[in-house]
Parts: sequence; C-alpha cells; structure tokens
Amino acid sequence: MTRLARSLVAVAASLLVLTGCAPDPAAPSAGDGRAGVPEGDGPVVSFYGDSYTLGTGASDPSKRWSTVVSAERGWREHNESVNGLGFVNNRTSFEGGDLPGQVIAADPDIVIVTMGLNDAFSYDRSADEIHEQIGVDLHRLDDALPEARIVVVEPFWYTDERPESVDVIAGWVREAADEIDADQVPGASRWLTGHPEWMAADGLHPNDDGYAELARRMDEALTGLGL
Repeated sequence: MTRLARSLVAVAASLLVLTGCAPDPAAPSAGDGRAGVPEGDGPVVSFYGDSYTLGTGASDPSKRWSTVVSAERGWREHNESVNGLGFVNNRTSFEGGDLPGQVIAADPDIVIVTMGLNDAFSYDRSADEIHEQIGVDLHRLDDALPEARIVVVEPFWYTDERPESVDVIAGWVREAADEIDADQVPGASRWLTGHPEWMAADGLHPNDDGYAELARRMDEALTGLGL
C-alpha cells in the first residue's frame, strides 16, 4: 500500500473515532493519551517548525496560520514548533531536546514540516551538517510514522532579498521529501514577498495580516493535496 493510501485510511479512521515566544493553545490534556493532543474526534496533525509556525509576532496564538488552518478543517493541532529552530539550529534549547521525538510521540495522522529558515543563518559554517540532518529528520519521521501522511513545506523566508542559501536549503528539503514520498508545498519562501505591511514591528515575523496570508496560501495548497 502506498503512503497516500495508508494515510487516507488513517485519516478516515481518525474521523470516526526567531525571537519571542507565543503560548501554545494545543497544550497537553487528557485527550486520548497522546502527548500534547487536545480532545476531540478529528485527525491529529503535528506541526514541526520554527517561529513562523509557533506564531511569533501574532497578537494571539489563535491568529497563527497553523491554528487557523486546523480550526477550518476540524483538526486537533499538536504544534511542536520552537523559536529559532532549524534542522541544525537551536536543536537542544527546549525541554527534552528532541522535537522530532515529541512529534512521533503524538502518533499523528498528518505531519506538516515547516523547517529551514533559520538554517540559512548558519549555512556558511554548517552546510554539510544541514544537508545531512534534513534527510535524518524526514527519514526518522517516515520510519516511525508509516501510517501518517507527511507534508513538507518549502522553508519560509521573510525579506525580498534572498541569500543563495535559501534556495539551496529549499532544494535539499525537496530532495529529502522526494526520498520518503512525502507530499510537498512549493513556493512558501515567496508568500510574503513584496508586502512589508504583513510583518510585525520586529521586522522578522509576520503580523496578524501576514499569518492570515500564510493561512490562506496554506489552505489553498493543502486543498490541492486533498487535505
């Protein structure tokens, strides 16, 4: 059975049964016993990303794109995202030091990976390590969650100016996603291009309007993938 077929079965079954820090509304609860999963009957969707998925810069966690998209779809959001996180950046500065392990512990039906932005800042000194770790992370998720549908999003970017590292890392992410037969969302690094009014006062993160645009674009892409 292909990954897509397995994931559709899993989802159908589930329907039956940078800086600053925004609080996570998907806090651990009694739920169905899975780590950090809120109560409900919808599919469990784990978001593995950085501050752009955590929602830093939004006026409230309910405004971040992952929560907007989850609410529209009836998903149970399990948001394992950390400020400054990358495939090599900031990997041990949070409780437990193993975010992929926390994603796996939630036993999600869908995993959405939005990583790579912060690695552009350490590309000059860590390119080989970044390249290797992208594959390690995605293969680990694939091996541990064979029934889950994995969606890999092109790394976000936040300025019109693009260092070469952004496209190189995006290419590595795309190649690793191909290796595990993951669904992919291309073009996300350009979703905020040309719109400084969508950025928060820090100039680094989206504001509420920026997150609304990310939610709109992500909704469109996920719908195209049949989600």
